[in-house]
Amino acid sequence: MAKMIERASGLGAAETAEYLEQKARWEAAWHSRGPRRNEPGSGATDRTISDLPLAPLYTPEDVAHLDLARDLAFPGEYPYTRGIHAGMYRDRLWTMRQFAGFGNAKQTNERYHFLLAQGQTGLSVAFDMPTLMGFDSDQPQSLGEVGKCGVAIDSLRDMETLFQGIDLGAITTSMTINGPAAIALAQYIATAEAKGIPRAALGGTLQADILKEYIAQKEWIFPPRPHVRIIVDMMKFCTSEMPKWNTISVSGYHIREAGSTAVQELAFTLADGFAYVEAAMKAGMDVDSFAPRLSFFFNSHIDFFEEICKFRAARRIYARHMRERYGAKDPRSWMLRFHTQTAGCSATAQQPENNIVRVAYEAMAAVLGGTQSLHTNSMDEVMALPTEKSVEIALRTQQVLAYETGVTSVADPLGGSYFVEALTAEMEDQAEAYFAQIEDYGGVIEAIEAGFFQHEIADASYRYQRSLETKERVIVGVNAFEKEELASDIDLLKIGEEIERGQARSVAAVRANRDAIHVEEALSELKRACRDEERNVMPPLIAAVKALATEGEIVQAMVEVYGRYTERAAF
Repeated sequence: MAKMIERASGLGAAETAEYLEQKARWEAAWHSRGPRRNEPGSGATDRTISDLPLAPLYTPEDVAHLDLARDLAFPGEYPYTRGIHAGMYRDRLWTMRQFAGFGNAKQTNERYHFLLAQGQTGLSVAFDMPTLMGFDSDQPQSLGEVGKCGVAIDSLRDMETLFQGIDLGAITTSMTINGPAAIALAQYIATAEAKGIPRAALGGTLQADILKEYIAQKEWIFPPRPHVRIIVDMMKFCTSEMPKWNTISVSGYHIREAGSTAVQELAFTLADGFAYVEAAMKAGMDVDSFAPRLSFFFNSHIDFFEEICKFRAARRIYARHMRERYGAKDPRSWMLRFHTQTAGCSATAQQPENNIVRVAYEAMAAVLGGTQSLHTNSMDEVMALPTEKSVEIALRTQQVLAYETGVTSVADPLGGSYFVEALTAEMEDQAEAYFAQIEDYGGVIEAIEAGFFQHEIADASYRYQRSLETKERVIVGVNAFEKEELASDIDLLKIGEEIERGQARSVAAVRANRDAIHVEEALSELKRACRDEERNVMPPLIAAVKALATEGEIVQAMVEVYGRYTERAAF
């Protein structure tokens, strides 16, 4: 092995006359054959789902530029292309974390206890739309949406109910919320402290990635610059008081769900992450004080190898930039740790049982790509929030993958594949080209304000949709292998109007049974902190939450200082 490494800078050994003869013979045979692909669909075999060109075969020449020590090394060693841990899943499986939340806090708490009893190893909170947008359940803007796409959380009382009977010191919790993320964190801290669990003992992840909201998901509240200030305040607070907590989960998932390509997801997500690094450093934080607690969140789409290569490229890019551009010296600051969720946008309402198969392949791509945490979508999520039965199947998919398939036995089992290494390098190069374009705008916020990201994603989404309409790309059960749809026999979870009415009564009761003067004082103090750039907003936020100020009231107090963001229309 040592002699082979000495002979080759890349993965291929020196070409021999016999090898070159074999190659010429294969190329002649390949070019002499006519089209062999059966209908339907024959035009998409030479490109990935993200439109990257694919050769029919990969050989040592495709990886000749790679340097084993510089570009690959070993798992657990810089640049972490092959994984951030030496033994990967031999030592520890990924966290199995099913995204869950619906109706009110009591219903979701029951689902959490069910999932934990089935072997889930981490909690993940899905909030409803009013909560994500910073409105209370009884505000006019919330009408018809309470509890429909997640759980309604209006005040500390709801958060306490959500985690009733769950030891927050013994489990990690992920919260997918961005605009009001600081409020959700304050509620979680207050809930734990009421149970006697100190904030320093809490482990988990807060998404808090507001930049991708402006780029893709559109669930914002404040304008970008003050909102980044809030995130930096959270980073400072958690660095000093919550050492086990991941302050930000920089999210590419929603960028991909909005229609981006895999390369755009990779590039835009890392660009957002680097923007947070720069903002924290500008605020005086040492990069090694906060970088080890940054995390990322990626989509695992249906193009199997492209997704694996995306994850490998992400680790290599991140490690290089953190060490060389931002001067991080702690190896933990170079490690890109990430959660993965299978692609909601790949699921179909037609023949929904097919989604079980899609999710299994997407989950395997995430594992072969080296994820630290995984959510597998349920087959019915394209139509409704998942039932207990469908979410159990989704969790069992992870467990079969972990315990039966053997993919956990070897770290980075696809490492060294000519195809995988070449595609990983290609995605890295294209991501770097995007970084240069973003830099030309002046940075991420300036590119957002110019509509750059939005235009790029819209164009990619249009190209993909056209490939489906022309049947260049096949979606089984949608544009090929269709069948006349019969009434679905899949039970769907329905959230009735009584949930919304009950939640509205609940938040009204909280307001009626609290110290109103204490609430007003806490909100006034919060506004003073928002106006003072030298103060951290987290302590007054926690105080307001403990005073039983509702999320809507807290958001309105902050809006009075920061204003609300309105997106400039882009065509």
